[in-house]
Amino acid sequence: MFLGKKTPKGKDVFKVSGPQLAYAQTAAWGQYVVGILIAATLLVPVFDAQVMVGALIEIGFEGGHGTAAGLRETFNEMGFSEGTDLALGLATVGIVGGLIIGVFLINWGVRNNRTAYLETKENVDKIKKTGIIPQDEREKTISLSVSTESIEPLAMHLGLYALAIVVGIGFLETLKWIESITWGGEGGIELFAHVPLFPLAMLGGVLVQFIVNKFDKYNIFDRKIINRIQGLALDFLIVSALASLSLSVIGRHIEVFLILALAGILWNLFVFLYLAPRMIPKYWFERGIGDYGQSMGMTAVGLILIRIVDSENKTPSLEAFGYMQLFFEPFIGGGLITAMSVPLIYNFGPWPLFIVASVLSVGWLLAGLLYFGKLHPSTQDKFKENNKS
Repeated sequence: MFLGKKTPKGKDVFKVSGPQLAYAQTAAWGQYVVGILIAATLLVPVFDAQVMVGALIEIGFEGGHGTAAGLRETFNEMGFSEGTDLALGLATVGIVGGLIIGVFLINWGVRNNRTAYLETKENVDKIKKTGIIPQDEREKTISLSVSTESIEPLAMHLGLYALAIVVGIGFLETLKWIESITWGGEGGIELFAHVPLFPLAMLGGVLVQFIVNKFDKYNIFDRKIINRIQGLALDFLIVSALASLSLSVIGRHIEVFLILALAGILWNLFVFLYLAPRMIPKYWFERGIGDYGQSMGMTAVGLILIRIVDSENKTPSLEAFGYMQLFFEPFIGGGLITAMSVPLIYNFGPWPLFIVASVLSVGWLLAGLLYFGKLHPSTQDKFKENNKS
């Protein structure tokens, strides 16, 4: 998301990604609030469930299959082995529900003029209907900035991706090493072992692009080539996410599973339909639908829905969604807090995490309503223009 383009000023990033960050944080911390409250008041006393089920909405919906599977050993160590199956089941509901409900919301948004550029079927031109661009209207996809005798341009751009990933691996391994010689050694608590590579690789992309901007005087990296690589990678990611669905996971905890799934879906719909228009000053639908998809079924679902509603990248939704991850993914949705939630409930009970989640959810909600939601709408357009230049 960050390769091949000039990194905007921190002030612009804050103004543009801030509304989505407030929205995403409100939705994510709210999943803990809703889940723990339902677990403590209904699931534990009525269905004899473990109180740790209160963390499963966030783990399954925000985290997805990878996070749920990655926490298997943690669940086993806490004496909650069924938590893995329940979390994987919720992740499956999140992906399927996120896609189906998300497409339904997009159709609703188009019919009710909530979208900025996506039009009704009657107004869609022939190119969008067929997906084929006439020969005389086809744009030049890429421009070669280096001689093929020196290096294959595609290989050079793939190397830029690889470098960003390697830097991200270095960040993650460094954090694991620090943990191993401090609080994680000799039977200590491991946190970074459960952190996914994705957010650290994004940080690696930011660092690599910063170095490129500083030292590349010839502008040899072409954003159009990077966009094509990005599109290919996203298609593989989508297929992989759908292929990883696990449907045989519910077992004897069907009541607990259905209540958690329904509560998670209703909370995410409430946040998107009621709070997003009030927290995001412009392009709320395009930007909010990405966060809705992520809160339902991990980042890939959010990217899918953004690609549907803003396929030509005319709004700042994709950029804001990407920059928002820098302040979101390392902590929640598969990050540090997600990895720590089950051990925290196991060791200290549900209420400390419930109180912290409630305070943070309300705090981000107020920030979105009282500050970011009041920003002048033109701020979003200015960022888009600067980003294009």
